[in-house]
Amino acid sequence: MSPSSHAAPDGAQIGSFALTGRIVAIAFFTFICYLAIGLPLAVLPGYVHDKLGYGSVLAGLAISVQYVATLLSRSHAGRMADTVGPKQTVVIGMAACAASGVFLLLAYAFERSAWLSLTAILLSRLALGFGESWVGTGAATWAIARVGPLHTARVISWNGICTYGALALGAPLGVVLENRWSMGALGGAVLLLGLGGLGLAAARRAVAIVGGQRMAFKSVVLRVFPHGMALGLGSVGFGTLAAFVALYYASRSWDGAAHALSAFGGAFIGVRLLFAGTITRYGGFRVAQVSFLVEAAGLLLLWLAPNPGLALMGAALTGCGFALVFPAIGVEAVARVPAGSRGAALGAYSAFLDLALGVTGPIAGYISSGFGYPAIFLSASLSVMVGFLIAFGLQRGATRQAAAAGAG
Repeated sequence: MSPSSHAAPDGAQIGSFALTGRIVAIAFFTFICYLAIGLPLAVLPGYVHDKLGYGSVLAGLAISVQYVATLLSRSHAGRMADTVGPKQTVVIGMAACAASGVFLLLAYAFERSAWLSLTAILLSRLALGFGESWVGTGAATWAIARVGPLHTARVISWNGICTYGALALGAPLGVVLENRWSMGALGGAVLLLGLGGLGLAAARRAVAIVGGQRMAFKSVVLRVFPHGMALGLGSVGFGTLAAFVALYYASRSWDGAAHALSAFGGAFIGVRLLFAGTITRYGGFRVAQVSFLVEAAGLLLLWLAPNPGLALMGAALTGCGFALVFPAIGVEAVARVPAGSRGAALGAYSAFLDLALGVTGPIAGYISSGFGYPAIFLSASLSVMVGFLIAFGLQRGATRQAAAAGAG
């Protein structure tokens, strides 16, 4: 086999470009889902705070409640991907994204009643969180089944490229839609994306369900727990940036909050494209440690930034650092379970990201109320450094196990 060819699960030898094509064809569903997530991302905090008149804690909750729903549905999404099939999982997730658009339309319709509008927004975020877990887990499992477990890192990397590329595109596009038209235009766009993704997923060929040993979900969680803790702590920076960058910029009388999200997403994609191969070359834990240090530096720059230019650089540096955290640690986590529990492992591992993002909004809102918006980025940087320490410990443990196995 040549270095540029790969063996697919069907036994065919395919080139690197064709392999990437197989992955991207499925990861595209992740792109659609996260474009639906990105559209209201830079709009909702300000809408809840300024238009509806609620405080910063509820403004943060309007973003973070999505991740609570994702967390609560991850185990079901993982089990369905393993037992019923990833295609069906993606289809259901896309239907949930479409439902989110309907609730956003209702939020616009109830705009004159603040509590009704906020309720519709929260329901929209809950539906979107449900859709995120099912599309994200289903698409990753679907792509791994198409190209084989040896390419798990590449699948996770491309899934992330689609995720944050969609967020980078969706955030400024959502601002344009809301400014030129209304919140109703955002709801309609999310609805159309969900329906379009549902139709495309339903038309694609399903893959065979992987047989063999299946671990209880509780056992899977215990296997990946330390990996998930590192991921969750490393995700606090993104959660803080996503939920509060608009209010942070507004508190400084700066323009261009949506561009900070785009800078984060653009840097994220660039690092994923250029350096994803380092995970296979140097090992997931080593790559994760470097990533944590870079992310922490970016968050410190956001904390200290005296002008929007340096804040933009901080957002980009945060994206550079966060880019490889998920796949670097995820490869190590998935390797700890049998093939028949791959979807459950991805779901359990991803749930720690959801948990982190779910609590980040309210906690960061509380911190900002007492210490100002810059302080939340300092707190996020400290959390990321704890993630670095966990990754360092995991690497030391893996090195000791390898040495013991070699001696035996």
